[in-house]
Amino acid sequence: MSATLRLLAALTLGTLALAARPAAAQPGAPAAAPPRVLLAVGAHAGDMELTAGALLAHQRLRGDRVVFLHLTLGEGGNPKLSPEAYGAQKRREALATAEKIGAEVIFGPYKDGELPNDEAVRRYVADIIRQVKPTHVVTHWEKSIHKDHSNTHAVVDDAILLASLPGVVTAHPAHRGIRGIYYAENWEDKDGFQPYLYVDVSDAFATWKEAVTQYEFVRGGISSFPYLEYYDGLATVRGAEARKPRAVAFDLDPLGKKRVLEALP
Repeated sequence: MSATLRLLAALTLGTLALAARPAAAQPGAPAAAPPRVLLAVGAHAGDMELTAGALLAHQRLRGDRVVFLHLTLGEGGNPKLSPEAYGAQKRREALATAEKIGAEVIFGPYKDGELPNDEAVRRYVADIIRQVKPTHVVTHWEKSIHKDHSNTHAVVDDAILLASLPGVVTAHPAHRGIRGIYYAENWEDKDGFQPYLYVDVSDAFATWKEAVTQYEFVRGGISSFPYLEYYDGLATVRGAEARKPRAVAFDLDPLGKKRVLEALP
């Protein structure tokens, strides 16, 4: 990512913009800012819903547009079904989950476990960014025990830059409007992750639970890992740290943690 884009993210994220409610309109006051557009890019269907879904539901309540990009379906995760059968199931579950949140869904063309880290994927994601025109992007942290996750991080970081360059030709024109990049907390992506930005999602937590349980693997029907219990408990822990009932936490690029103030807050 370019230094300019990193600095832009830093200045924006320092304001904790996602956590703030829009101010009530006053006579003679400037028009309210347009709704945000949040693009959540996950390696597999279910990744972003579990890790960032409560934030996305919270922002949707505020009138923001939410779009999921699932680069793969995660179709290899059910030992009892073929990838084709489970992929069809995951697609249905992803659509049902998005409907509960009020989000849109884009399905990538890649295979579970085989997500490339190359220029073709970067251009694909860059063109999705240009099409969706997000103001904020949520994706995986850089280090993971699952290479699809770490590849997604690398691809998205570079695609944001590519999407901003008019000289990079894709099906849609360049987009420079991204104000923040957030890295979601995932049990598979813990190496080096440091919770930095906390968002109170108490008002959307029931919606999040109803949404993610559209996935069979979250309900406990496939894996022995207790996904729902883990992320439910994690939201309680992050909420306690933030002095809120429920919260989710995100890490930022190191430059995104720099704040420049005229005086102490």
